[in-house]
Amino acid sequence: MKLATTAHTSRPWRIHEIAHDFRVEDVWALPTPGGPDEFPRLVRQFADGRHSGESSWVSRVLFAIRWKLGALLGWDAPDAGLGTRVTSLRDRLPSDLRDRPAGPDFRDGLFTPLYLTDDEWAAELANRTMHGVLHIGWVPDGTGGHRGQMAVLVKPNGRLGRAYMAAIAPFRYTLVYPRMMRSIGQNWRRTTPTP
Repeated sequence: MKLATTAHTSRPWRIHEIAHDFRVEDVWALPTPGGPDEFPRLVRQFADGRHSGESSWVSRVLFAIRWKLGALLGWDAPDAGLGTRVTSLRDRLPSDLRDRPAGPDFRDGLFTPLYLTDDEWAAELANRTMHGVLHIGWVPDGTGGHRGQMAVLVKPNGRLGRAYMAAIAPFRYTLVYPRMMRSIGQNWRRTTPTP
């Protein structure tokens, strides 16, 4: 399910013109087979928080540790985020995207929506360690259907950010992403209308 970076960079996504100075950290094929018009359902699933694998005790423990460390070290302080430490990418949006609804708000409030089109949705977050973008796209699957594709783009904040991203990489790949992909697939199947 993990894809090469080119699976994201080779597509004509609008995010390329907005986050050109961010690096592509991860690209994943999502277990969300569907028709050409099912992208709004995927967007709702992510906004509702049904993407996080929150039912996994491992994910809950890891995120609890991360939030505790963030609180102790000031990584998530109000002056470390969007509009304070970094300017929101909304300021970079071309007028055709800025004039459209940005998409639904995230239930957990972690990400701030940037823009929504017919086949892509982007949201951002920032803290003391990095400025990140979650990009969700809807792509042909090569068999006549479509599926979701998720990319994570980051701009680390100096040495702290680079060290943080390197330190969490093993946890992301072995514990967080596998459970997240299972949760995304389970929720997608559960909400798929029966013919």
